[in-house]
Amino acid sequence: MNVNEHDSRTEHAGDGAQVSTGTPNEKTPVPDAAIPELVIISGMSGAGRSTAAKCLEDLGWFVVDNLPPALIPTMVELGARSQGNVARIAVVVDVRGRRFFDNLRESLADLEAKNVTRRIVFLESSDEALVRRFESVRRPHPLQGDGRIVDGIAAERELLRELRGDADLVIDTSSLNVHELRAKMDAQFAGEEEPELRATVMSFGYKYGLPVDADLVVDCRFLPNPHWVPELRPYTGLNDEVSGYVFNQPGAKEFLDRYTELLQLVATGYRREGKRYVTIAVGCTGGKHRSVAMSEKLAARLAAEGVETVVVHRDMGRE
Repeated sequence: MNVNEHDSRTEHAGDGAQVSTGTPNEKTPVPDAAIPELVIISGMSGAGRSTAAKCLEDLGWFVVDNLPPALIPTMVELGARSQGNVARIAVVVDVRGRRFFDNLRESLADLEAKNVTRRIVFLESSDEALVRRFESVRRPHPLQGDGRIVDGIAAERELLRELRGDADLVIDTSSLNVHELRAKMDAQFAGEEEPELRATVMSFGYKYGLPVDADLVVDCRFLPNPHWVPELRPYTGLNDEVSGYVFNQPGAKEFLDRYTELLQLVATGYRREGKRYVTIAVGCTGGKHRSVAMSEKLAARLAAEGVETVVVHRDMGRE
C-alpha cells in the first residue's frame, strides 16, 4: 500500500492536537438519547489511521485527532450537550499520546457505565508494509528512538496488543491502497442505520499467507482443485463452469449447508455480545478457484439471512 505516502505524512503531522473542553455543567443531567455515538480509531502508525479518520469526517462524523484517552468521556459529554449538533464522534488514539494509554481502560469503563455506544476500529499492517511506507516518506517511526524502524514497530505492537484484542473491527491494510481503505470504511459506516451484523467474506490462497484480520478461517482444500482441469485452469471461481465443478464435488454442498448453519449460531452469539463486524476467510491453495466459488455462495447465504455482507477476493488476480 502506498498507504500511504500521503497518509503517513498526515499521521505524523500536528503532534499537539488541542481540544477546548470547557466546563460542563455537572448539575444538568444529560438524557441517554442525546449521548453521541463514538468510534475510537487506533492501530499501527502508518497503517492508515488518518485515512480512516478522514473518511468518517467526510461522512459527517466529528473527528478529533490525537485526543488523550482520559479526555474521551469529556468529549462525549460535550457532544451530548450540543443539542444534537454532534451526534457522532470519532477519536484517533495513537502512540503520540502513549503516556495516556494507562487511562484508556478507565475511560472505556466510564463510557460503558454511561451507556455510550462505542466501537474500536484497529488499523493493522504487516511489518514489511510499514517499513516500506516509513522509508518512502523518509520519516522515523514514533517509537524507534535511536534504533531501527522495525524496533519502533515491534514496540508499538506490544503497546497496542491489548487494545487490538478489544477491537470491534480490525482492518489489515497491508495490501490496500487509500481508495480501497476508504471503500472498507464506507461499507462499514456509510449507512444511516446500523445493521445488526456486518460480515466480510474474504477468499484467499494459503500459499500467500493467512489474512491477519480474519475472525474465522475456512479451509476448502479438501475439494478437488479445478487448477488441474486444463479447460478450467485459466478461469476463476466467479466463472459458472468453475463454480459448477466445485459444487458438484462430494461434500461441497453439504459443507456449505453445515457451515451456514454454524455461522447462524455464531452470529447470534456475536449479536448478543455486541460484536457488529466479522471477517470470514475462505482459503484454498492459490485463492483463485475453490475459495472464490465458496465465498460467493457463502456470502449469498449470509445476505439471505439478513447479514450485510461484503465479498473480497484477496488473491484471485495473482499468478
